[in-house]
Amino acid sequence: MNSKNETAVEIFNKGFNCAQAVLASHSSDFGLDSTIAKKIAGAFGGGMAYNGETCGAVTGALMLIGLKYGKHTEGDNDSKENTYRIAAEYISKFKKEYGSIKCTELIKYDLTIKEELIKAREAGVFKTICPLLVKRSVELAEELL
Repeated sequence: MNSKNETAVEIFNKGFNCAQAVLASHSSDFGLDSTIAKKIAGAFGGGMAYNGETCGAVTGALMLIGLKYGKHTEGDNDSKENTYRIAAEYISKFKKEYGSIKCTELIKYDLTIKEELIKAREAGVFKTICPLLVKRSVELAEELL
């Protein structure tokens, strides 16, 4: 049986974005249907809809952290603070390894510029860099879940 990080890479390699792959790899652990997880994370790829902002592998991991620890009842501010603390720890670990959580900085292409998106595809970053980020993101998230 595949580990969750391998499952996430398999999902990504089937054409789903980074956030979808990370979230869907653990969705069943939280009673969340894989299809629904992919829909929820559907706009988060390419740094949120090719805007080059926060990497989808990161936003997917943050969604997992929210599913595990997130505030879900009124007045439960301890859960909210704990979620933010754990999310900040995840972000710190990711930044320590990769220097940024910003898609544009991680893949070295500005996806808001059509020509850059084409160049990124031609350079194969979505087949080389992104799967590694997906895999490592799941591993880092699992350390905190």
